[in-house]
Amino acid sequence: MRWNLPARAAAICLAACAAAPLAHAADYPAEKPLSLIVPYPAGGASDASARQFGVHIARALKQQVVVENVGGGAGMLGARRVLTSAPDGYTFLHGSANEVILSPFLNAAARYKPEDFRLAQPISEATIVLLARADLPVSNVDDFIAYAKRPGAKPLTFGSVGVGSLYHIMTEYLGRRVGAEFLHVPYRGAAPALQDLIGRQVDFAVLPYQQAMEGMAAQQQLKILTSFSSTLPAPLAKLPLISQSNTIPDFVYTIAGGYYVRQDTPALAVDTLRRAVGYALEQPELRERMEAEGRLLLRPMSQQDADAYAVAQVAKYREMIQALGLKPM
Repeated sequence: MRWNLPARAAAICLAACAAAPLAHAADYPAEKPLSLIVPYPAGGASDASARQFGVHIARALKQQVVVENVGGGAGMLGARRVLTSAPDGYTFLHGSANEVILSPFLNAAARYKPEDFRLAQPISEATIVLLARADLPVSNVDDFIAYAKRPGAKPLTFGSVGVGSLYHIMTEYLGRRVGAEFLHVPYRGAAPALQDLIGRQVDFAVLPYQQAMEGMAAQQQLKILTSFSSTLPAPLAKLPLISQSNTIPDFVYTIAGGYYVRQDTPALAVDTLRRAVGYALEQPELRERMEAEGRLLLRPMSQQDADAYAVAQVAKYREMIQALGLKPM
């Protein structure tokens, strides 16, 4: 079941009756409502996820959580909104590698770096899949790689959600790793890329998983060749794992999401927020809802583990970008 909240109903306020009280830093978060920044317009997957989490974060903190949609600049405007707010924990970002890591690595207009943020709590890793047009003569990722590298082959065309997106960079890196040449066809989102894949205008696509894709595969509109995950949520158990590949089993990528604050936010406020998000992660109905949408929800982490997780994410994407020789534009 999905939450169906109007976009204008940004304020999420719940009576605190189910959560144990949390120890607060000074008056945090009793002084005022918290602003949960979603760096994309209302109605999308990121917005829906933030609103679901916001309900439980509000309950844990016994404070109102206001979801604010700050779209634009491929997520950069929302990220900057957090960085230009007071470092007090009252403004935090529903973020991912796209806004926090890739934007500053690839876009000079970002004017921030990943280290300007602190990851209070990772929340999920969303599944990314390799899709092929229905008539491509391959049945798995190893077949696909062999087909792409066959003697005299023309570069296979691929669709993504846009230039500089994780899905674009991942696919370029995949080609570099296996020695295949691909031709990028950027789209303004996953929906038009998927539509053209079904219409056989492109050969393949690397996109975030959607439940509808399995129905499309069953109707022979496309092929799901692999997920780039090492572990999948239970509802996606039938999808192949990249670790099952003979050619490139270590090419593991997901789109990691989490809650970020300014790096200079007081540690006690970060700890309070981290534990509130951890409370949300423990709610069975939230886990069930999110995992059905292809997100593997993580277990609550200590701040030390969250910091290490963030460092590893930055290092992984930096390595990929450096291998491709990409520079900020």
